[in-house]
Amino acid sequence: MLFYASFVTVMVLLVITAPIALLFGLGGAIASRSRILPIRWFGNIYTSVVRGVPDIVFFLFFVIALDQAFEWIRHQVKCPDWTEPIRQGSDFVVCAQAKLPLSSSPQWIHETYGFFLAVLTFAIVFGAFAANVLFGAMRAVPRAQMETAEAYGMNQRQAFWRILVPQMWVYALPGLSNLWMILIKATPLLFLLGVEDIVYWARELGGSKSGVFEYPHPDWRLWYFIGLLFFYLGLTRISEVILARLTTRLSHGQATVGGEAQRKAAA
Repeated sequence: MLFYASFVTVMVLLVITAPIALLFGLGGAIASRSRILPIRWFGNIYTSVVRGVPDIVFFLFFVIALDQAFEWIRHQVKCPDWTEPIRQGSDFVVCAQAKLPLSSSPQWIHETYGFFLAVLTFAIVFGAFAANVLFGAMRAVPRAQMETAEAYGMNQRQAFWRILVPQMWVYALPGLSNLWMILIKATPLLFLLGVEDIVYWARELGGSKSGVFEYPHPDWRLWYFIGLLFFYLGLTRISEVILARLTTRLSHGQATVGGEAQRKAAA
């Protein structure tokens, strides 16, 4: 049953992470376009650094650093009288009240906290790639559109949210579609973050428990992983169909190759 529930875990991760990563990406793209130099630097550093670090390295070390950062903040608030150093060699030691989650917490809280860290890490990583895609999509919108908005009396903020943002999606969708596919393929990294996902349970259930007592069967890992192969191929195929329809809908009436093809077909 936990194996079946792990499929739900993967789908919940995708459903939650995708919009959060998109928000990170939109924020990064807006920051990269900012006229305020420190904000523009922050946007450029975020997209460049995160995209330049290998995903597996980021997932292995960033989660540890993020967890320790949360505990350090709680330690400063809850244990102001602590005199011992927090960093003791390779150990990170905080007071018991600052641990996340508390050692007395039930198991589901520990699992939820680990899942939360996974979602946040996925969102930061793929948000950087989304920021680069959205930044390019914003630059692809014809400048004449913004000039027309200004001629109608819109200020820069109004023109950005009413003209630029609605039109950029048709240019951003191909890149965002690729990111969605990569996000689907990256979900097995949950295994590295300590989350019991479908890869974890496929390995546990597929392999024999010992040489004497085999439960629930001999080594069937090949068959479990073939099942995961069909699951991921089916998920990506469904995504391709939905994204193709969304691209067609967004291209309607736009000055793009897709929009031009629709006009010729209608004529």
